[in-house]
Amino acid sequence: MSRAAAFTRTEVIEATGLSAPTVGTLCSHLIRSGILSDLGAGPSRGGRRPSFMEFNARHAYVAGIDIGVTKTRLALADLRGERVADCVVHTPAARAPADTVSRIGAELKTLMRAARVAASRLIAVGAGAPGVVDRALGVVVALAPNLKGWSDVPMANILQRALGAPVVVDNDVNLAVLGEHWRGAARGHDSCAFISVGNGIGAGIMINGEVHHGRHFLAGEIALMCMGPQYVDAEYGARGCLETLAGAKAIAARWAQAGHDGTEGGIRPLVDAAAAGDESARRIVDDTATLIGMATANLSVVLDPSLIVLGGTVFSQAPEIAEDVRRIVAHIVPTPSPIVVSTLFREASLWGALLVATREGRARLRRQLRQQTT
Repeated sequence: MSRAAAFTRTEVIEATGLSAPTVGTLCSHLIRSGILSDLGAGPSRGGRRPSFMEFNARHAYVAGIDIGVTKTRLALADLRGERVADCVVHTPAARAPADTVSRIGAELKTLMRAARVAASRLIAVGAGAPGVVDRALGVVVALAPNLKGWSDVPMANILQRALGAPVVVDNDVNLAVLGEHWRGAARGHDSCAFISVGNGIGAGIMINGEVHHGRHFLAGEIALMCMGPQYVDAEYGARGCLETLAGAKAIAARWAQAGHDGTEGGIRPLVDAAAAGDESARRIVDDTATLIGMATANLSVVLDPSLIVLGGTVFSQAPEIAEDVRRIVAHIVPTPSPIVVSTLFREASLWGALLVATREGRARLRRQLRQQTT
């Protein structure tokens, strides 16, 4: 992000090539604006004592929002993206979409008050939603079926009115791959993919350091992958796509058919039963791993990423399934990419939201400074 260490005007002159008077004027302006902190004079290096300064990361703040089906994660961070406050709140999904978004904005304002961050110091917000998002317009075109009624929701505009700051909206799994690349398992991998398997299934795709969204914002919607020719009929979307076969709801339904509670404890009891020798549980786990492995292999041969990260509730609760996925992929792909389990898990999307907010906030500061100095 920004330079963390203290620096002098001389170092700025050397780095920028600007004249000493120009640098002096600019630094004085930035100190008066609060963007730089004046640290005073340092020890002499044989001449005049140098004056040190540093970037004031708490000159302003940014926020991240990750809307989930039942829970929404919120966080505040400084201009380096370091968190200063966070919380998890209930997603008011029973309300109309616009009201839901407004309520989440109100929850963020409550968090800001608790953290003693004035509304005027919030300069950018990143927000994620589990659906198809037009990032340029900030509109949730269509949300995952787990949240009803979300279609063409102007999420960015609603949040901006509630919070008084610019808002960048993206699909939650797209934000997750950004989060893992910034703070998690994908650091150092500029071409990678994040596959999330929970009630919904999706992939975030990064190519040469940039998230790939696609012409219709559908890049990474692997939930719609057709898993066999027998499913290509009029009812395909209802029963033959990857999500209806291998999503957490499908896994729970199969486990319930075998005479067990398909919701209590998530997927962990199923995996434990398979390890203990329950044949029906073993079949469900094997079938799930095979389907996810096939989808991962297909994504791998199309993208050839340097790394694939597996996340979502299925892998957070049962990370050992990743080994079965690796085995399937290795059987299909001649030179498979490394496959690892997320290190951020449920917070991957929130970290991605903070990253895009930090980028937007810093860009906004730069624009303001240009206007002030021209």
